[in-house]
Order: sequence, then structure tokens, then C-alpha cells
Amino acid sequence: MKERIVSVDIFRGLTIALMILVNTPGNWEHVYGPFLHAPWHGYTPTDLVFPFFLFIVGTSIVLAYRNRRPDASTVRKISVRSLKLIGLGLFLGAFTLTFPFFKDFEDIRFPGVLQRIGIVFFFAALLYLYTNWRVILAVSIIILLGYWVWLGYIPLEGGSPTYERAANNWTNYIDLNVLGTHMYKEDYDPEGILSTFPALVTALLGIFTGRVLISARPSKVITMVIMGVVMLAAGYLWDVFFPINKALWTSSYVLVTAGWANLLLALIYYLTDVRGLKFGSIFRYAGANAITIYFLSSFFTKIFYLVRVGENNSLHGWLYKTVFVYESISMKTSSLLYGLTVTAFYLLIAYLMYKRNIFIKV
Repeated sequence: MKERIVSVDIFRGLTIALMILVNTPGNWEHVYGPFLHAPWHGYTPTDLVFPFFLFIVGTSIVLAYRNRRPDASTVRKISVRSLKLIGLGLFLGAFTLTFPFFKDFEDIRFPGVLQRIGIVFFFAALLYLYTNWRVILAVSIIILLGYWVWLGYIPLEGGSPTYERAANNWTNYIDLNVLGTHMYKEDYDPEGILSTFPALVTALLGIFTGRVLISARPSKVITMVIMGVVMLAAGYLWDVFFPINKALWTSSYVLVTAGWANLLLALIYYLTDVRGLKFGSIFRYAGANAITIYFLSSFFTKIFYLVRVGENNSLHGWLYKTVFVYESISMKTSSLLYGLTVTAFYLLIAYLMYKRNIFIKV
């Protein structure tokens, strides 16, 4: 395997571990606040997880394609990888609705986490290969400003638009009219059509950090810290006019989450790649097979919910109640312990795959 920047794998693996943790509580009615998404505006630690992954997708594009020529072969490989990600995401959605006979596809959800990763990866990789940093910066600014103007100032059916969860919200309106019943909720989808544009910018900002990591400059950590602080400050200032919101993937949300991503990656880079400390190796193993681990966790979590144990329990519910629920600890703690156990299980799988040199490229 080629030499890798350790901190990037650790960051990616840590993000995947957090994805699994927040997606698999023992009981969704008993979850500590930081492990839930914000109801609408604002953000929690959980709302950092998905943008962190898209950010590191952008960083990884630089590391993977810095020596590649923008030719037909490279574009074909990028296209195939993107289609694989989209296909896996659609499979997970279809599997949930159609288990065990794979029928009744009329309500399958078209958007999703893997679908968004695939689309964002495709366009971010092409922009990196075929343009320069000035063009990428211009595209990012145009998307963020244009998205703000579109959602906040363009009239919708003769009325004023809104950033709230309502019918006169542009993102909700487009998703409802284009996707119909193929959405996460009846009125909106957090991985919907319009919000994919600013999600692309999250990866593009990761490309700038990737450029820093492969540069010859001696002050990489300081540069990333400065980038992080500037993005955070700009994001919080913009929040006054365009609220931080994950479901809408607002422009302020893009900047704030990319700011935190830069600061966290700078810290991990300093500890591992600069100081050489043996830090977070278990996350490095997960980072080397990130998509595979995420897919496996999503797939088997769905099976655990779908397989019935008795009349009133899923396999998930039976396992949770039998092993993790005790009168001596709170329900929220039991729920968290279940999630931590599931996460540890998939980290173990990642460790075994890494030690056996099994690296599955999706």
C-alpha cells in the first residue's frame, strides 16, 4: 500500500466511527442531546459528522489524484466509483423497504448519505483535475452566495421564501415537487437536490486543506489553524443572516463545519505526522476501509431492525433489552452503551481487515 498521511486516515476513521455511533443507539427515545441532530437551526456535535466526511473526501482527492493526468481513463475511474457509491446507497434504501422479497419500490428514497458522497466526489474530483485553485475558490464563493440569495430572496409562488421547515422553503419545495414520495420525510430530505450544491463546497474546502498537506511549506499546522479560525468566524457571522442548518446545508453551516474540520485535522496532524505519536491507530484502520465499514454497519443495522424475534421485538430491540438495559443505569446510558458496543464491533472488523491487508476500494 502506498505511503499515506496518517492523520487523514485517522480523521476519516474517527468520522466513520462517530457516524456508526450516532446512527445506532439502543433506543431512539433515550439518547443524550449531543448524539442527536439539532431540531432545525443550529448544530450539535452529531451535525459535524457528515460534513467532516465530505470535507475529508475533498482532502483525499488531492492525495489520490495529485499525480494523475486528467485523461479519459482517470475520468472513467472517477465515474465508476461515483456510480458504485450511488448504487450502494440506493441498495440500502431499497433493502429497507422491500426486505425480504425486493418488491414495492414505489416509495424508495432516492437521496441518501452514500448517494451524496458519490455525487460530491464526482464533481469535486473533476474540478480538482481540470481547474486550478482560483477556479475552485470562485465556484465555492458563487455557490455559497448564490444559495443564500436563492433561499432567502427569490420569491416562491408569489410569496416570500423562508429558512424554516415550511412549504415556502425552496429546498423543501423542489424536493417535494421533484422527488415526491421518494424522500426521507414527507416534506423535506436532508440530502435533497438543492442542498447538494453547498455540500459540494464542503468537499472543495477540503481540497484546499489537501493542497496545504502536500505543499512544501513548513507551517502546515498553523496554516490549517488559521483557515479553521477564519472559516468559523465567517460562518458565525453569516449565521446572523443565514442560519446554521444541516437539513438545508446552509452556507454558514458549510463554513462552520469546515472550520471545525480544519482545526481537528490540524490537531491530529500535529500529534501524528509532526510529532510522530502513536495516536488513534484504531481509527486509522477504519479510515483505510471507511466506505466498506460504513456500508456494513448500515446494512446489518437494517437487518437487526427488520428481523423479528417473537411478536413484539426486532432483533435489535431484543438484544438491547436483554443485554444492555438494567435498573441500575439510566435508559440513556443503556442506549449509549449499545451504540458504543456496535461501534467497537465494526472498529474490530476494520482492525482485522487492515492486519490482513484487505483494502476494498469502492
